[in-house]
This record gives sequence, structure tokens and C-alpha cells, in this order.
Amino acid sequence: MREALRGLTTRGRSFLAAAAAAGISALVLGERDLLRVAVLLAALPLLAAAYVGRSRYKLACTRSLEPGRTPVGSSARVILRLQNMSRLPTGTLLLEDRLPYALGSRPRVVLERLGAHQASSVAYTVRADVRGRYPIGPLVIRLTDPFGLCELTRSFPSVDRLTVIPHVVPLPAVRLAGEYLGTGDSRARSVAVHGEDDAATREYRRGDDLRRVHWRSTARTGELMVRREEQPWESRATVVLDTRLLAHRGEGPTASFEWAVSATASIAMHLRQAGYKLRLVTGAGIDIDAAEVAGESVILDTLADVKLAQSGDISILVEHVRRRSDGGLVIGIFGSLTVAEAELLAGLRGNGASCIGFAIDSTTWTTMSAADRQEADQEHAAAALALVHAGWRSVPVTHGATLPTLWPAAARGSSGMAWRAAMAETVSGVNR
Repeated sequence: MREALRGLTTRGRSFLAAAAAAGISALVLGERDLLRVAVLLAALPLLAAAYVGRSRYKLACTRSLEPGRTPVGSSARVILRLQNMSRLPTGTLLLEDRLPYALGSRPRVVLERLGAHQASSVAYTVRADVRGRYPIGPLVIRLTDPFGLCELTRSFPSVDRLTVIPHVVPLPAVRLAGEYLGTGDSRARSVAVHGEDDAATREYRRGDDLRRVHWRSTARTGELMVRREEQPWESRATVVLDTRLLAHRGEGPTASFEWAVSATASIAMHLRQAGYKLRLVTGAGIDIDAAEVAGESVILDTLADVKLAQSGDISILVEHVRRRSDGGLVIGIFGSLTVAEAELLAGLRGNGASCIGFAIDSTTWTTMSAADRQEADQEHAAAALALVHAGWRSVPVTHGATLPTLWPAAARGSSGMAWRAAMAETVSGVNR
């Protein structure tokens, strides 16, 4: 009750002040009718406080997010369901859900009245232009009586999290340089070369299924032979994200690092749909394998949280990738590189890996003088050529470029030779 009395509004306190003034006047003047008015004025805010204080502990609230994971720039719907667990109806309820600044201002919803054991739902929309995991809640409810004499605040402890994932763009279907690199005994058996009845066989072992007996080979060798189980071919790919702070420019959702994260997510989703066994490595030490079922969720949730690293260099990134050399296809999304850093990336070409690098010229995300721009372009061209010499297929990225238009440059064919020639001409022009 004490807490309810502390929740009296200005109107309620005015009623008490008026009651005190009327009571003193009644005693001084000897007016019984004025004393009755004083009692009435005092009773109203006290009854309102008792009414609100009784109902505040009998409310239940649940929150749901639709969807719980949303891309950058998309909206999510937050649904609040409030239920009155008591036998008494509530007064006017003011709902306020606490949100981080990135999701906008705090929504405020007025719920007029909830009857006994009655439930009601309200909804509002949030939108985030920056990826991340955002807490939603706790919910704050202001309870008031019908006359507005008392107001109490209740905070529900539950907090839900909205995951804002990077923007994923669809990529055109192209044949990548390393699509036939991987592990397994066979990717496809050629009937034209081996014949329809030609099968890999081995000697029968105790416990083998008799349905796997290959009778043609058994007749030819004189021993019981069974068909060998072939290990299915697995195309492997490692996607590498450069998280060095000094390698990226710009701020907010238009920064070069956000372009790199979105490209990483898009490439990872594209490769998973193409059947690749995927691995994601970042310069911040993240190293995950995409599981068969929840792989997409793991990758997108990881990229929703990835941040730029204050310290770090390319050698650390190379070391992280080489801790477990899977071979196959390696696709790197790099920020600005120096010639020395590009040469270090040659260490990722071990175990027969085919390497494709998206070299971001992050200086194009900033405004520079003509002289500084020329110097930055020369440094980027030299680093890109060093990346090609290190055995990578290099794809240049500048501000305003879109990944779907750049993706065909990662395909097999003459595009790599064209880029190699272009870089050679650029560097030779710089040297002259």
C-alpha cells in the first residue's frame, strides 16, 4: 500500500491536499458538511491507490517476434500479449517496451481496459539498418485508475533478442574455378568409359550384405566379391573474411566492411545451395563449419555479430585458415592490401586449393584529393597484381560495385587472364 501511495499522481495528491484543507476548515468553522466533503476527497485517491495496488501483481505478459531473424533494412513485428489474471478489471494501461537506439524510439501503446481473466494483444514494428543482435525489453507497464489519481509502474524481466542479419543477394549461377576440388572416391561414374556393369569391387568380408555381391566379378576371379561402397564426393569451400580495422573505411551501414560482410553472407549462402561443404573463417578468430541442417542459421547469426578487430594482420588470418587445410575452393573478401600482405596470401594455395579473392579498394569509400587518389589507386593496383602473382584469381571491388555483377569474374575462363593483363598494363603505366 505504501508503494501505491507513492504512485499518486498530481491529481491524486491535489485531492489529498484539498481534503486536508477542507478538514481543517471544518474543524475551525465547526461545519460538519465540510468535514464530509473532506472525507470524500481523501477517500477517492486512497481507494484508487488500493485498487491499482491490488491489480498490479496479477498481470502476465508474453512477447513474440515475427520474424526473430530479419535482414538489414527489413522490418520485424513485435507482438505483446497481456493477460489480466485477477477477478477485477484493470484501469487504463500504458505499455512501453524498451528498445536500443538502433531500433528507433520506444513504442508506447495505450490499453483501455482488461476485464477479469481477459487477454489482449498489441503489436508494433521495428526496423534496423545496422546488423547485430538487439535486446527488446523489458516491458514497462503503467497502471492507472479510471480517474487518473494513482499510477504505478511495473517492469517485466523478460527480454527477447532480435537478430538482424546481413543483406543476402542472389548470385548468378557460374562454374567456379575450384568446383571439382574436394574429397571422395568418385563424383560421377562415366558409363561411356567404364561400362554399365563395371563396378569397383573388393573381397567379401564376414558381415557384408549378400545383396552387394557382384556375381560377374565373382565368376571372373573365383572368389566371392562385393561392390565397394563409394564415398560421395564433397565439394569443399572456405570463405575468408578480412576483419582488420585498418583495411576498411567508411561508417555505418555504407562502410566497406558492411559491403564485405554482406558479400560473405551472399557467397556463403550461394555455395551452400550449390552443395558445398562450407567453412567460414574471419580474422577475429571465428572458425565454423556449416552443419547440414542449421548451417545457414549458424553462418548468418555469426555474421550478424562480427566486428572489426583493432589488432590483427594478414599473417594471423592465413594461420587461422591453415590450421585445418581442407583444400577445395578458397574465397577471400579482403579490405585494402599492401603488396607484402598480398604475397602472404600465397600460403593459402596449399593442398591444391583454388583461390578467388575479392580485393576491396576501401579508399574509394572516402573523399580524397586528386594526388592522394592517384597514389591510392597505384597502391591498390600493385597489391592486386601481387595477389594474382600469388596464384589468386583477383576480382577488384570499388565503392558502388554490386556483388552480382562481380560474381561472374570468379568463374572459370579467361576473366582471370583479362584482369591479369589489365593489372599489368596499370602497373607498367605507373612505373613509366
